This record gives sequence, structure tokens and C-alpha cells, in this order.
Amino acid sequence: MTTKVDDYAGDHAAVEPGAGRIRVALAPVVLVLLVLNGLITLFLEVLYLPTYLGAIAFPLSGVLAGAVNLLLVLGARSVSQRTAAMFLPLVAWALGFLVCASTGPGGDIMLGSDWRTVLLLFCGLVPPLLYIYFRMNSVLFP
Repeated sequence: MTTKVDDYAGDHAAVEPGAGRIRVALAPVVLVLLVLNGLITLFLEVLYLPTYLGAIAFPLSGVLAGAVNLLLVLGARSVSQRTAAMFLPLVAWALGFLVCASTGPGGDIMLGSDWRTVLLLFCGLVPPLLYIYFRMNSVLFP
């Protein structure tokens, strides 16, 4: 006695009729939440950027910015395959970085002119931009 196994059951599994419309309707909401998440994480990274261990500057949040932004880009890619959608959290992060780097109404500035600010900028933008670059040119890089 043998049982016939359907090897393609995962590909052709029954889906509720309205599930596709719900996924499409929630995509913009998820993208907006990812953009807001990018801004929130930027402000936390700026807050913890001047951290010291004893007398040594230890900007761990600058290094973690790349991993967090890469996860935001991967989240945007899971919702939409468009490249412009993958850039949305990075654009929000970069605009927030510019706001933090500019002076406020009282002359206060959140980001100083030192190597930690440059580390935050490069570590926050380079890894996700490299991922998007390699994703867009996946034919060139097998």
C-alpha cells in the first residue's frame, strides 16, 4: 500500500480569497512603520554615540547602526520588491541625521564634529547601500 504524495503542496496550498488584498493593503502601513523605526533608531544611536568606557570613547551605537539599517532595508524588501521601497528607511535615517547634525534654535547641536559622527554616518549608510547595490546587480555578482 503506497500513498501518493503531492510534492507541490507548499507551492499550491489553499489561500483564503482575501489574503492577497490584505497583504497589499498592509504594505504601505509596514513601510511607514519601518521609516518611523529608522528615525527612532537614529535618535537612539545619536543619544548613545558619546558613550565612554572609562576614559576611552566607545561608540558602539555607531557600529550597530549599519546592522540596524540593514535589517530595516531587509524588512522593506520583504514587503515590496521595488528598489525605491528599500531606500525609504535609509532616506528617513539620512534626513534625520542631517537634522541632528544641524544647529537648533538655541545654537545646540546633537552631533559634534569628530570621528564618532563620521563613524555613525558611514556605518549607518554603507552596509545597507552595499546590500541594495549587490541586490540590484545580482546578475553581475552570482
